[in-house]
Amino acid sequence: MLVLEKNMAFSPDTSPSSPPHTAVLIGRFQPWHNGHMALLQAALQQAQQVVVVLGSAHQARSPKNPFTWQERAAMVQAALSPAERARVHCIPVRDHYNEARWVEAVRAGVQALVPPGAAIALVGHFKDSSSSYLQSFPGWQLLSLPRLGAFDATPLREIYWNASAAARSEVLAALAPQVPAPVLDFLQAWMDTPDYGAMQHEAAMLRSYHAAWACAPYPPVFVTVDALLLCNGHLLLIERGHAPGKGLWALPGGFIEPRDSLWQSCLRELQEETGCAVDAQALEAALQGVQVFDHPDRSLRGRTITHVHVFDLGERAQLPAVQGGDDAALARWVPLAQLPALETRFFEDHFHVIQRCLENICTTPLSH
Repeated sequence: MLVLEKNMAFSPDTSPSSPPHTAVLIGRFQPWHNGHMALLQAALQQAQQVVVVLGSAHQARSPKNPFTWQERAAMVQAALSPAERARVHCIPVRDHYNEARWVEAVRAGVQALVPPGAAIALVGHFKDSSSSYLQSFPGWQLLSLPRLGAFDATPLREIYWNASAAARSEVLAALAPQVPAPVLDFLQAWMDTPDYGAMQHEAAMLRSYHAAWACAPYPPVFVTVDALLLCNGHLLLIERGHAPGKGLWALPGGFIEPRDSLWQSCLRELQEETGCAVDAQALEAALQGVQVFDHPDRSLRGRTITHVHVFDLGERAQLPAVQGGDDAALARWVPLAQLPALETRFFEDHFHVIQRCLENICTTPLSH
């Protein structure tokens, strides 16, 4: 489940009857700002300890999720006093693109830090119905707090990516009233890293991408295909050659052509990006099925629905020859056992797509 950008919202009339042992604050915190800080301070007044759930953990860097969960945890801790740090715990929760799995992961992470039987409360302010999934925690109280300042991480990131090419001092001056001082120091230092330049480039590409269809009467829905090709305990991956996601691992795939079927588009993309030396007849015989992935937030490019064609070539004397081409800088057969270690280097939701497909065809699932 993708965690929402702003502080979490709850029903406004569900205050706990007694102080909880543990308060839980959930978000992506990209970056941690003064609104988050105010909620955390209020939670510390209500509970013995606070668990900050860092959503979208283990994702590759992107303009929407530029900072690792470790960097975000460091932002939180740096903004606290020594006494407060002893009462605040940060835990990472990955995007599962599945609400039930996400709820289970949050519960497990929090319960590991709470004594048996201790009362737990979710902390936030009521925003709108988009956060109603947080009511999927029966047994946890909802501690509704008023909105503490007009803070929002989305415009903060837009300032940070500096599309207007303003002087660095102007960017930092615009951010200074909205983030704790240690976070501002981190953001200033991070501007000198290669990752900052890469995210600026990605953000500019996405702006131009969205501008290309901004005049449409309604936001478009994109249809794509991907190929998940297995052979000899290996998976065929590409390294993306262009933004968005330049340098990240992905399944070979792309947008369908206007006059192509899904099958034709899949074969074309597989050939163009990998040059895989397997003919169409052999691929058709190896097809295990087609799975659709349609989470509304799976792609920063816009609403993108992909059709993943799952192939299993079985055991062969050797892996088919491949070579990166078109949008792929590299094509490579990767042992399945190595995939978990690459999770933070996958484009968008492709790691989760692979995990789900492997589960569904009864192949040994990926373990974290």
